[in-house]
Amino acid sequence: MVCMENQLKLDFINFKKDAYILIEGRQRANYFYIIREGKVRITREIIIEGETDEIFGPGDFFGVISTMSSHSHIETAQAISDIALVIIHQKQYVPLIQKNSQVAMKIIAQFSKRLRFLNETLARLTLKNTAEDDISHIYRVAEYYFGHRHYDQAYYAFTQYLKYCPKGINAAAASENLAKIKNNPSFTTPMIYGTDESNRTYKRNTMLFAEGEPGDNLYIIKTGSIKITKIVDNSEVLLAMLKPGDILGEMALLEGKPRAASAVAYEDCAVIAVSKDNFELMAKSQPQLIAKITTLLAERLWLIYKQLANTFLDDPLCRIYDVLSIQLEKNRIPLDSEDSYTFGFGQWELANMVGLSDRDSLPIIKKLLEDENIRLIGDKVRAVSVKELIKQTEYHRKMDKIEKNKQQSRK
Repeated sequence: MVCMENQLKLDFINFKKDAYILIEGRQRANYFYIIREGKVRITREIIIEGETDEIFGPGDFFGVISTMSSHSHIETAQAISDIALVIIHQKQYVPLIQKNSQVAMKIIAQFSKRLRFLNETLARLTLKNTAEDDISHIYRVAEYYFGHRHYDQAYYAFTQYLKYCPKGINAAAASENLAKIKNNPSFTTPMIYGTDESNRTYKRNTMLFAEGEPGDNLYIIKTGSIKITKIVDNSEVLLAMLKPGDILGEMALLEGKPRAASAVAYEDCAVIAVSKDNFELMAKSQPQLIAKITTLLAERLWLIYKQLANTFLDDPLCRIYDVLSIQLEKNRIPLDSEDSYTFGFGQWELANMVGLSDRDSLPIIKKLLEDENIRLIGDKVRAVSVKELIKQTEYHRKMDKIEKNKQQSRK
């Protein structure tokens, strides 16, 4: 053990070659690791196209997602040589980044890169669509909102298209449509802020940023709520609803890539906009805020990995049980509790969460409700016993795996 300034005390631990340090699925830990010497292989049960096992060496870290989100591990870590590790307890994260802000920047940058990859993978699997890196996509976003008479969003998107593509093939059409919007007597021109303005307010239905445009800022919501949307096959898909304290737009800011989705004020809201330069300063001057950003990104990574893993289950009933279990862990419900738990959604929303159509969901929901542990209370799903629900989930996962192995052996 060594004592450093700011009362930061770090523990060290050694592992022999082939030793397992983390096991995927095990309950959460209170600490993560930074490698001092040796190499570690990181593997995951779900093999995602475009992703391979990772080999980490000195200076790399692992176990951060589980530690900072306070959830179960989503990776397995095995030593492929004798290794020496630094142990970082969750409560040590703030004093650690006070001493070395670059640690936080490295962690957040890695989180951001992986979150974008997983988001694009999930969109490809569930929405049958990939993210648009072509800046001209802003025009298609604007055209969608204009066609649906959502003039606040259309105005912003057309304006941004002309800003970035003043000589684009759709520039004339964008200018013409902007003129039509401005001539509409019910339209009030929304405020469009400069990148150096940090305190901002947005009226309901105002767009903060459009899918496809470059990212200049991340946003911290002070009041109100913001919806995150994506245009897929000429339809608006709701990806998330964010509330005060949430952060958005960090991926585009940190990676310098186009926005993967649009942000629209669901109600009047106030935000703090943070530029890349300010963000790096905040890492040094406001470590508590950086720790919050790290935690929020870890939460998102954990959840999206679980959502991706759910898409690899073949049995739709198994996927439904799996979603219920994910929601329990997401909401930090003790999984060994004998108590009941009422979810914040009904059976049809539940079926929607695993991509079942209304027609396909009927027999699956009927089968689910044959389970005496599952009840409908009003329009909400209730588990009579949390522990029993987890037991049923594990059973269905096991049976899904057995059936999948049988099918593979027949090929």
